[in-house]
Amino acid sequence: MSAGAVAGTTGAAGSAGYAAAMANAIKACGTVVRVDPEVFTEMLARQDSPLVVRTVGGIFSTSYRYLTSYRGLAFHCKSPTELRLPQGTELIHVKKMSMPDI
Repeated sequence: MSAGAVAGTTGAAGSAGYAAAMANAIKACGTVVRVDPEVFTEMLARQDSPLVVRTVGGIFSTSYRYLTSYRGLAFHCKSPTELRLPQGTELIHVKKMSMPDI
């Protein structure tokens, strides 16, 4: 086999490995849906006692990131201001939240 063929095989195997790693990452994260803050709060209002995870961050300006689950999907939003959450919302504040690029 020529050196070019070996390099091509290695590249294909590397691409397959990358694709497998991405598929596993998606399985681990599940489905994450990004919505506008207004949609996020409306969705929370439909629930009796929603659970929300929140983090505050930002380098040049403060941003608030929120995550909740609704009907088997995870919903995420980012807001420049703190959201007004419905009464009865259980809020968990975390230092850092890792989200896939969505």
